[in-house]
Amino acid sequence: QVQLVESGGGLVQPGGSLRLSCTASGIIFSVYTMSWYRQAPGKERELVARISNSGSTNYLDSVKGRFTISRDNGKKTVYLQMNSLKPEDTAVYYCNSVYSNIDPYWGQGTQVTVSS
Repeated sequence: QVQLVESGGGLVQPGGSLRLSCTASGIIFSVYTMSWYRQAPGKERELVARISNSGSTNYLDSVKGRFTISRDNGKKTVYLQMNSLKPEDTAVYYCNSVYSNIDPYWGQGTQVTVSS
């Protein structure tokens, strides 16, 4: 059974930092492209950052220079380091894994709230 379990969300003040983690089980993690998505209330889910199985990365324009995605294949974990957080970063953040034509897997989401 495939599971993606996110952790690390919470409440942080503007300008603060959080690190999200997503640990996978039931998949050959190293071959998967891993992504972080987010969904704010009343908005569509959007891709925040992606890291391929070779380590290449892509970011949403609004988070470039502030967020960093990384992966540890030995720990089957993908991370999202979020710095200089803004209120508009408030959302539920979801982990996603994709490989070839297999249906993507999703985590249950972790809430990030940026507020003073």
